[in-house]
Amino acid sequence: MEVAPLRLGVLDIGSNSAHLRVADLEPGHPPLPVRSVKTAVRLAEATDKHGVVHRPAVGRLIGAVRESVAAAAALDVDELIPFATSALRDAANRDDVTAEVRAATGVGLGYLTGEQEARLTFLAARRWRGWSAGPMLLADIGGGSMELAFGAGLEPEVALSLPLGAGRLTRHHLPRRRPVPKRTRKALRAHVGSVLEEATRGIAELPPPVTAVATSKTFTQLARLCGAPKAKAGPYRERHLDRRELHRWIPRLAKRTDAERAALRGVKASRARQILAGAIVAEAVMDVLSLDRLAVCPWALREGLFLHRLDALIEGRRPGTLPEHSPVTMRDVHLRAVP
Repeated sequence: MEVAPLRLGVLDIGSNSAHLRVADLEPGHPPLPVRSVKTAVRLAEATDKHGVVHRPAVGRLIGAVRESVAAAAALDVDELIPFATSALRDAANRDDVTAEVRAATGVGLGYLTGEQEARLTFLAARRWRGWSAGPMLLADIGGGSMELAFGAGLEPEVALSLPLGAGRLTRHHLPRRRPVPKRTRKALRAHVGSVLEEATRGIAELPPPVTAVATSKTFTQLARLCGAPKAKAGPYRERHLDRRELHRWIPRLAKRTDAERAALRGVKASRARQILAGAIVAEAVMDVLSLDRLAVCPWALREGLFLHRLDALIEGRRPGTLPEHSPVTMRDVHLRAVP
């Protein structure tokens, strides 16, 4: 039976931004990117020590969802998958925030668990790297959490989500003043190492991976900082993050202000403050799991959702519970989302 192509939008509400990615899904082909729209929401920085997201960020989130819905409608998106990751998922007032977003825009935000994020990202990396990658380890550093997965098949045997996101650790463990003292860096490294050693015992007991893969903006920017090719070189250029080179950069990052970090190759201004914590986590992962380098994969969570939906399209079924809410048709969303 012939399956009609589907234009899918994935709206990812993260710690820093709301990111809409639109792709055409057609059996026999990889997801074909159509457009990307990113809007700053800065949820993490607007969350207090009690986990409450404050009013200005809620307003930014509503505006970002409206903008994303309008962009998706203009692109004739057939379905939209709107979901939030740890910054909103873990918020103390998440239900109030999502109810307000739904009332204002008509969009019901779903959630992925940390384990689901790890599994979907592993799926994307496996499809990108192929079977020649063999047993594969995946690492992904987000703003609020870090995901790890390991497996020899399409599905990982181990999928973990840990509270080691670069934004979270920056807020809770690193001062704003520069330079960041060595003792502060050592304390953060000890904390990260302790969490990783406890959580990865199951992975450590398995045969070592043939391929170790990293995804996410944090790893991509660290790899570029350490000498990987520019983004304009294209997605098919091999990019790696070397542990020794990364180790040399950590004290350099600690000495620099956010503005000085943003002037470095590969480091975006929006992520300059948290790049040091990201580097410390990345090095700790490589140390704990005895990895000399990581191959950087351009596909990550959003591509995993595209592939998950494509598999469901081919099999003639709904995509199930990833995320919690099924995709919604854009006609219904757009009619309710008009201010």
